[in-house]
Amino acid sequence: MIRDPEGFNIFLGDLRRFVKERLVPHEKTVMERDEVPTEIVRDMAAQGMFGYSIPEQYGGAGMTTEELVLAAMELSQCSVAFRARVGTNTGIGSEALVADGTQEQKKKYLPGLASGEITGCFALTEPDAGSEATALKSTARREGDVYILNGTKCFITNAPIAGVFTVMARTNPAEPGAAGISAFIVERDTPGLSTGAPYRKMGQEGSPVSEVHFNDCRVPAANLIGGEEGVGFRTAMKVLNKQRIHLAALCTGPAIRMLDEAIRFVMERRQFGQQLADFQLIQAMIADCQTEIHAARALILETARQRDRGEDVSLSASICKYFASEMCGRVADRCVQMFGGYGYIADYGIEHFYRDVRLFRLYEGTSQIHQLNIAKRTLATHGYREGK
Repeated sequence: MIRDPEGFNIFLGDLRRFVKERLVPHEKTVMERDEVPTEIVRDMAAQGMFGYSIPEQYGGAGMTTEELVLAAMELSQCSVAFRARVGTNTGIGSEALVADGTQEQKKKYLPGLASGEITGCFALTEPDAGSEATALKSTARREGDVYILNGTKCFITNAPIAGVFTVMARTNPAEPGAAGISAFIVERDTPGLSTGAPYRKMGQEGSPVSEVHFNDCRVPAANLIGGEEGVGFRTAMKVLNKQRIHLAALCTGPAIRMLDEAIRFVMERRQFGQQLADFQLIQAMIADCQTEIHAARALILETARQRDRGEDVSLSASICKYFASEMCGRVADRCVQMFGGYGYIADYGIEHFYRDVRLFRLYEGTSQIHQLNIAKRTLATHGYREGK
């Protein structure tokens, strides 16, 4: 669903120029400094990038899912750090509020998230609750007008710089699985909340990730998302179903960029008296990359349109994330191969993307978790019952 096709095409053109002229030239600086410079963050905020999917009445662009994924494919054709800097605000860091927050909660937090004044993050994963998120052990105990939060979260993108945390914690320890989990908004300066030092990572320099610790952290009861206990996991699944479509688009942009870089290289580089691009095995790798990129794009757009029509996308969102993240890894591998020995040298840049995109197959559900989810849902449509 594109609300204003002509106007949106203009927006995409402007975004494409901003990425190429403002963001791409600073990729090396971001990698060396391991942060996105403040002036770049200001420019991204001025472009409205923090509020793409936040409703217009709260200062965002109110993009449909289709509009969001098309924008994501453009924005992600540069260093992953740039889209990660805004991605939690326009994705998992705000979506719980957008989906299930009370009007008071939305009015209080969404404008700041949309403007980029506040950075949000989504604190679900724990050391013993990653792929099986319902096993989380963080607790939230009600005492009068506050909840007392205790526990540790890990691998939380933007946690070191976040001002607002969407936190999943168990309000009813007697209820196993999803039933006892609730969702909270926790502000950075809340006593008892602390974040660890940013991890040193394989790639994605400039995107800070760390642990989050809650030690008798006193959160106002008014910050229980939706004002209802026990529905936090349902909220998290709403967030993740949309985010998986979004992330699939964010996997597709880097694949486009890597293929463009590889094509430029093989057209300039010569071996045996001819361009590398003349060799049929090089052309085969180009064809495989281009085909998979087109397949991912078509899949993502169709799933986005399904969500905009109000259809259940829990299966197709999982398919999108699984296929697009694996596709991006295959494209990265082929592109390094096309560069030959130069692909292993940092000066040529492709190895940076190769390292960055490896994470795509791990977060928002590992590829293996998505395989299980896709298989179980597919089997269920045929009347299959496990262990029957």
